[in-house]
Amino acid sequence: MKRIVLIVTFLSSIMSFAQVGIGTITPQSTLDINGNLSVKVVPYNGGPGGSATIIDDGIYLNLTPTAGNIEFILPDATTVPGRVYIVRNISDTIDAVMYSFGFVAGQGNGVEFFPGDSRVSGKSVIMSADIGNDGGDPTKTLMFISDGSNWTYGKIGF
Repeated sequence: MKRIVLIVTFLSSIMSFAQVGIGTITPQSTLDINGNLSVKVVPYNGGPGGSATIIDDGIYLNLTPTAGNIEFILPDATTVPGRVYIVRNISDTIDAVMYSFGFVAGQGNGVEFFPGDSRVSGKSVIMSADIGNDGGDPTKTLMFISDGSNWTYGKIGF
């Protein structure tokens, strides 16, 4: 019995300091990838007013709003701290509107969206379509990150 306890204790201590390396035998972080990274791409069609399409899967999301179906909703940021989404409105003619669960209309509380460069928040984010086909729509592709209370978002600049 003592031997089993000793082995379990030894293995537990090794696993608690484990680092995983992909393409490397000497990982320098908890997860160290030495190579390319591919993430799941998930398409979502918009929902009508009051029935936003629920986003519940993926990292890179392609949104397709259509006339009358422009709404999308992220999970409650308080339930997914650290979650990251890269979101692109792939429509060239229709804006998409992003909401989040956790917001209670009329109560002045709940999950909000904070632009990465501001302390001013909002209850939704409009993701523009590139109507002018000129690349001048900075909200066409955005990254959303949950801080455990709210969503912070910003454009992906190149």
